[in-house]
Amino acid sequence: MSTRRTFFRQLGAAAATPLVLPDFLTESTRTAFQRLQKPGSPQQIAQDEDYWSWIKAEYTVSPNILNLNNGGVSPQPKTVQDAHIRFYQYCNEAPSYYMWRILDQGRESLRAKLADLAGCSPDELAINRNATEGLNTIIFGLTLKPGDEVVLAKQDYPNMMNAWKQREKRDGIKLVWLDLKLPSENDEDLVRQYAGAITSKTKVVHVTHVVNWTGQIMPVRKIADLAHKQGIEVICDGAHSFAHLDYKIPELGCDYYATSLHKWLSAPFGSGMMYIQKEKIKNVWALLSSPEPDGPDIRKFESLGTRSFAAEMAIGTAVDFQLGIGAARKFARLHYLKNYWAEKVKDISGVKLFTSLKPEFAGALAVVGISGMAGPELEKQLLETYKIHTVPIILGPVDGVRVTPHVYTSPKDLDRLVVAITELAGKQNLATKQKKS
Repeated sequence: MSTRRTFFRQLGAAAATPLVLPDFLTESTRTAFQRLQKPGSPQQIAQDEDYWSWIKAEYTVSPNILNLNNGGVSPQPKTVQDAHIRFYQYCNEAPSYYMWRILDQGRESLRAKLADLAGCSPDELAINRNATEGLNTIIFGLTLKPGDEVVLAKQDYPNMMNAWKQREKRDGIKLVWLDLKLPSENDEDLVRQYAGAITSKTKVVHVTHVVNWTGQIMPVRKIADLAHKQGIEVICDGAHSFAHLDYKIPELGCDYYATSLHKWLSAPFGSGMMYIQKEKIKNVWALLSSPEPDGPDIRKFESLGTRSFAAEMAIGTAVDFQLGIGAARKFARLHYLKNYWAEKVKDISGVKLFTSLKPEFAGALAVVGISGMAGPELEKQLLETYKIHTVPIILGPVDGVRVTPHVYTSPKDLDRLVVAITELAGKQNLATKQKKS
């Protein structure tokens, strides 16, 4: 009998083709298939709750704790969990045989599947454990000499900033720091900030595609084009953008890129990938031991020793799930969900938004604060009083909590957040008035 999970696998194959229903589908699944394949723009489908209720049912998330920190790590749909468990049990029948001789042989087909999703050659993708591992491989693998300059921002991810600081301390390179003015709805202004930091000694520009602190979408392609005109290479941190925004990696124009697949792709925990333009692979030394550490084969970066083969192989099921939804529909839904709650609270007295509501400048991630209440206190109140899980954000003028819904989040879930913010802001406003009087 066909199940909902079978339905999503079929949907992935049919997403880009005219609707042809397999004969073996049950009548109920056939009806659901037709309903979810009905015509409509991504923006129209983004508000079709019948469509998204089927997707929500594929997740096993708690009905009591409202998880709005999907940007940290996302839960996996049941199809991915099942695949992971199945591969894990398979490995345990005879680990060294099934892991090395059977599952390990699936890496090349998985690489091709990820490359197709990313829009690049399989020979440009390495499969690893997360964005930190991929970006550290690039940062420590590039040949730089004392005095070479790297442009980066104080709004980049801490692990990446620390990696560059280590290279500065160890190798004597110079880090040129930008303090980006965020949120921004002006790409040209952001590009000018990078342009102003570039000198004749600049060798690398490091840019974060979606800034984890605020949700800002950075104009990576425009920054990359600027840098390349001056012979400068570009590293892109795609941890929060892959399977979130609708794009292919080569469209960014970057030379190097890495992402975590356990965020927006909903792949198993501890899964990621790294992209390097084919002609640049030889320029990056392998971080771990490799027979040819300065060779041109992307696979030199996969000498990790024993890894979780089960988690790695289950990535393919997460790709199927992503294809079933479609990148354009998914981004439209995520942006719709962000704006759904943000529009309702933005004009409440004392509430501050630190994220744009326009789709070209932000997707699912948004940061909200309440005047007089620090981010950690707001996070605490949301969790203890309303059982809403967020993450506190404090960086410069940004002081609040980051809210990141996912495809399984419903507007009704977000109504709960709106009520919480409204009540907390009202209490804070009252306390402020009483204090003044």
